Order: sequence, then C-alpha cells, then structure tokens
Amino acid sequence: MEAVRPAGPGDLARCVDLVAAAQAEAGTVRGGELLAVLGAVPTAAHGTPGTEGRADPGALVDAWASGDPSRVLLVGLFEEAIVGVGTGHLVEGHHRHVGRIDCCYVEPGARQVGVGAALIAGLLDWFKERNCSDVDSVALPGDRATKQLLEAAGFKARLLVLHRPLG
Repeated sequence: MEAVRPAGPGDLARCVDLVAAAQAEAGTVRGGELLAVLGAVPTAAHGTPGTEGRADPGALVDAWASGDPSRVLLVGLFEEAIVGVGTGHLVEGHHRHVGRIDCCYVEPGARQVGVGAALIAGLLDWFKERNCSDVDSVALPGDRATKQLLEAAGFKARLLVLHRPLG
C-alpha cells in the first residue's frame, strides 16, 4: 500500500539518494541536462528559493528540509519503504499565492502502483492548506510519464519554454 508523509531527519539520506537518481534520470531526457546546470531537479526545482546554483542533491534536500515554512519535503512509501520524494515551495505573488512543485520522483521499480499520484496529492493538500490559488509544475519534453501523472491530477499546460543554443 502506498502512503505519503513529511520527511523526518532519519529520511534525509534516502531523500538525497532519490534526488540524485532524479537528476541522473533527467539527464537522459531532452532538456534535463539544462535543468541540472540551473541547479534544478526534474519536474521543476527551477526557481526554488535558496537553491540558486545548487545542483548538489544534498544541498537541495537541506534547503527543502530547512524548516522554512514556505517549503515542503514529502516521502512516498510503498509497503513502508521510502521509494519516492516530493518537494515544493510557495511563490508569493501580487494577487495570488502560487505553489510550485519542485520535484516528484519515484524510483523505477516502484512506479505504476500509485506512489507518484499519492505524492502529487500530498503536495496539493499542502498547498491548499497554505491558501494557494494555483500550483505549477514542469514536465520535460518527452517525459510522458510525468506529463500524464500531472494531467491525471488536473494540471494543464499553460506555458511552453523553447530553447536554442547559440554555440
């Protein structure tokens, strides 16, 4: 059975391993290596406050687990084993409070059993509790599994970012 809970101090080493795996997997998808250069992890961390220039998984997990009330670090469990990680933060706007999912990753052997959907639901609940009006996330081009996971949770594309190297 899948479950989601806030990450505790004893979970952080496992979270670092999962974020590192997420980064490695993102590097195999078009656009993923650019996110890594920006200090982001797959399915978004781009723009996470306090992580500028940080591609190191330990530094990212430390930022998400810092106790800052505008950030969340969740773990996804299957049969009581931590197999996924979900992170997000609040983005304060002029007229809206927007949540941003920074990372939602489930290790390959535990996919298709509901852990990813449970992580997204847990993140959405966390954002609702903080009165967010909207939530954003990113799916890399060609990452159909992430796109389908987000669409199943009610997300719709609202922005495409195109890139062209100059070299």
